[in-house]
Amino acid sequence: MKLISICPSNTELLAYLGLIDELIAVDDFSDWPESVSSLPKLGPDLSIDMDKVEQFAPDLVLASLSVPGMEKNVAELKRRGIPHIVLNPNSLDEIADDLLKVAKITATEVKARYIITKYTHFINEYKSIANTIQKKPTLYWEWWPKPVFTPGQLNWLTYISQLSGAVNLFKDIELASIQTDWEDVRKRNPDHICLAWVGVKQEKMKPELIRKRPDWHELDAIKYERIHILEEPLYCRPSPRLLLGLKKLAALIHPGTYPADDGIDPLL
Repeated sequence: MKLISICPSNTELLAYLGLIDELIAVDDFSDWPESVSSLPKLGPDLSIDMDKVEQFAPDLVLASLSVPGMEKNVAELKRRGIPHIVLNPNSLDEIADDLLKVAKITATEVKARYIITKYTHFINEYKSIANTIQKKPTLYWEWWPKPVFTPGQLNWLTYISQLSGAVNLFKDIELASIQTDWEDVRKRNPDHICLAWVGVKQEKMKPELIRKRPDWHELDAIKYERIHILEEPLYCRPSPRLLLGLKKLAALIHPGTYPADDGIDPLL
C-alpha cells in the first residue's frame, strides 16, 4: 500500500506495525524513526498541503484529531475523496485499539497482536509496582507556559502518572487538555514539575525561567529541585512510544523502585 501520515503519532504507530517502507510522505514534524527524515514532507500537521497529498495518490492517509485545528485536514480529505482514516486516542487502551484498527486495514494483524501483547504486559508490570507505592507524589505537567496548558483527567498522561507511582496534579478536571494559569498551579503546590512543551526541544526549556514565576519559589517542586525537562515526543504524542516515556519517568520519580532507565524501547 501507498501510505501517508499527516501526524507524528500516526507515523510512529506505523513504525511499530513494520510499515515504514510503505510510507510515501509525512508531515513536517514526523521525526521517528529516523528513516522518515528522507521522505517527502507535506507541511506542518496543522497546515498540510493537500494538493501534494492528492498528487501522491495514496491508498490511505492516516489523519488525526490529537491537536485542535486538525479538523480542517479531515474536512479537506473528505472533500477531495482521498481514502483516509482518522485516529484520536486519548488513553493507552485507545492507542492499542488504533494499532489493531490500522493493522486490519494494512494486513498486519499478526504484528499488531504481538506488539499489543508486549504493550499490555509492560503496562501490567508497571501497574503492579505502582500499587506497592503508598505515598504518591503529584506531577504538574506543562505542555505550554503562557497561556498555561496542562493535561486533565481524560488524557493519557493521567494514566502514565499513575503507572509511574504518581498523580497528575489536574486529574480532578474531566478534560483532556486544560487552560489554566501560574497562580492555580502555585495553589496546588506540585511535588514535581514535568516540562514537555509541545514542539519545543529540551535545550530550549530553561528551569531558571520556571523559578522566576511569581511566588513559585514556595513550591515544593522548586524547593526540592524537582523540575524535570522531558523529551516532548515521549509524552505529548499518543503513540506506543509513550511506554518508553513511562519507563524514563518512573525511574526518575521513584529511583530504585522501578527498573532503571536503560533507554531501550520496551516494545522493540
